[in-house]
Amino acid sequence: MPATEQTNARPIPGIRVLGIDPGLNCTGYGVIEHSANGPILREGGVIRTTAKLPLAERVHEIATGLRDVIADLNPSVLAIEQIFSHTRNPQTAILMAHARGVILLCAAERKLPVIHYSATQIKKLLTGSGRAGKVQVQHAVKHELRLKEIPEPNDVADAVAVGLCHYHSVRHVATDLAQSML
Repeated sequence: MPATEQTNARPIPGIRVLGIDPGLNCTGYGVIEHSANGPILREGGVIRTTAKLPLAERVHEIATGLRDVIADLNPSVLAIEQIFSHTRNPQTAILMAHARGVILLCAAERKLPVIHYSATQIKKLLTGSGRAGKVQVQHAVKHELRLKEIPEPNDVADAVAVGLCHYHSVRHVATDLAQSML
């Protein structure tokens, strides 16, 4: 599991978001923490499956890898991208649903709250446009986390984007709540 870690910021106890970009071949993950300097990327990586294995064994590989990530990084919430499918590729959506299903099972086993975000929501929150391209989102991730490079592979950058989306969504809710109490 490749790791990307920022060591110049100290995390503040509380929210630790596990962002997930589900995929049957490669599931990306990224863990975002809150710090006094803003969000920090604690770790990012991928869980790869063996393409020649039967579907059940590939789903098991995702479960095993994700259970390890959850045990090692102890997230407080899991944020996951919703399935998006064009009618041209229903098979892709079905395969993605298998990956999402086992991811949701792993979260339920650990009693982790799961929050779902559409690709449009993620893009809009990070870039201001729900139609932003992949490269624009990746640069937003790099900038937001003050990274030297865009997280790689793309699955990691996408997972980190999902985690950042939740991080900012929760932060905005808390700010709005605090302001309404004034």
